[in-house]
Amino acid sequence: MTNLTVVTSAMSGVRAVLLNPWVYWGLTIAYFATIISIIGVVLSENRNPLKSLAWITVLLLFPIGGLVLYIFFGRSIKNQRMISRRNRRKLMQREEARMSRPDLSGMAPEHRQLLELGRSLNGAPFYAGNDVMLFHHGADKFEQLFEDIEKARQYIHLQYYIIEDDNIGTRLSDLLKRKAREGVKVRVIYDHIGSIHVRNSFFRSMREAGIEVYPFFRVAFPPFATRINWRNHRKLCVIDGMVGYIGGMNVADRYIDGGKDFKTWRDTHMRIKGPAIGALQFSFAVDWNFMGQPLIETDTMAPAVSGDNSAGMQMLTCGPTSEWSNISLLMLKAIGTARKRIYLQTPYFLPPESLLKALQTAALSRVDVRVMMPRKSDSLILTYASYSYIFECLRAGIKIYLYNGGMLHSKTMMIDDEFSSIGSANIDFRSFEHNFESTMFVYSKKVNSELRKQFEVDIQDSERVQPSAWRHRPMHQKAVESVVRLLSPIL
Repeated sequence: MTNLTVVTSAMSGVRAVLLNPWVYWGLTIAYFATIISIIGVVLSENRNPLKSLAWITVLLLFPIGGLVLYIFFGRSIKNQRMISRRNRRKLMQREEARMSRPDLSGMAPEHRQLLELGRSLNGAPFYAGNDVMLFHHGADKFEQLFEDIEKARQYIHLQYYIIEDDNIGTRLSDLLKRKAREGVKVRVIYDHIGSIHVRNSFFRSMREAGIEVYPFFRVAFPPFATRINWRNHRKLCVIDGMVGYIGGMNVADRYIDGGKDFKTWRDTHMRIKGPAIGALQFSFAVDWNFMGQPLIETDTMAPAVSGDNSAGMQMLTCGPTSEWSNISLLMLKAIGTARKRIYLQTPYFLPPESLLKALQTAALSRVDVRVMMPRKSDSLILTYASYSYIFECLRAGIKIYLYNGGMLHSKTMMIDDEFSSIGSANIDFRSFEHNFESTMFVYSKKVNSELRKQFEVDIQDSERVQPSAWRHRPMHQKAVESVVRLLSPIL
């Protein structure tokens, strides 16, 4: 009884303090002073005005929830180095020493400008003479990947945003463990948030088999709040320096069978044989060193492929530490070079204002601009946010297609007859500002033609949005779109 009396007395004292008007107003003033201070920080960082306005809106409309969201998602790490200048210089010097200077005499002037922009933004070299194999469905991609891994003799470098512990993930894990036991050096990077629901025992068994496997930006206390918003979204693989993969597919059964929510999962991935594998290797080495691991130094260089079908390539990476929004800037410049057509596929369409204006300008200039996105994506809020941009596109003459065949996860762009891009970056603020991404820009008529043919196949499973019908969509849908649109810069 004595203890109960003490507790009751203490609770009464706390209640009395909280009900004291001076304490109440003191806490209220302190709280709003904190909110105003954070708004001041947002303004002082001179971010994109749309993004700053989105954060200010959140903080004012949802004070308590907005404060928590800002702590977890609002901080910036721009211009922080992922790798020391010394190690970056070592990687660059080794890569440049292995490269032969490509002949650009036959390249269009506008494409040479794109190459110079890529070099200025990212130090990205141009690699000529690459052989490309495209995959539009997961089953084909994984069977070829497993075949290439079977042939590995020296090393396997594999990086995915998501590695599930389902059937396809277990097949991959078992194969990698066997190769590690055979003496092949296997290094694996996965994103901790992307794979956070995967059992710890799944990755522990890989480590016990001799695989070096690490999560990127491991989310744990106390640094939890400083890492949860930054995700490594890249999907790369390098095998013995001779074969490489890049694209939009993660390691999960849904990339093969569509999962429980979709009848199919349409994506695009690319297999490379040729010097451009050096770009994949460079990116993996930077991320590996960023996690505190020793700098990877491999000397294998894939030979160039000759012939009319060989592709020139330049890979750009970007992330929250980048000085510039590398991938979106090169896309912006490429869109400005279009003379005939721009075909674009993305699972989420939340373009920065500059990219939206560039697409509108192209369409108003009578360029055939087509944007394809899923009617239903794997994120309801991002679906509505994407819808909010459709009417602005339709007004400018951009053709919008909603894919009905399942989940469209492909991240591709085709401009005119030669330029294409394939990678991990979506057309949204998160990919351009918060995620670590990689996109391969390809100069090849063959690759461009094959991607356009697949786009035309996908049109058969899509519905073109008509302006008159879109104007008359339900009012409640318009309202949801408008509200979500305010938050699009921070989604």
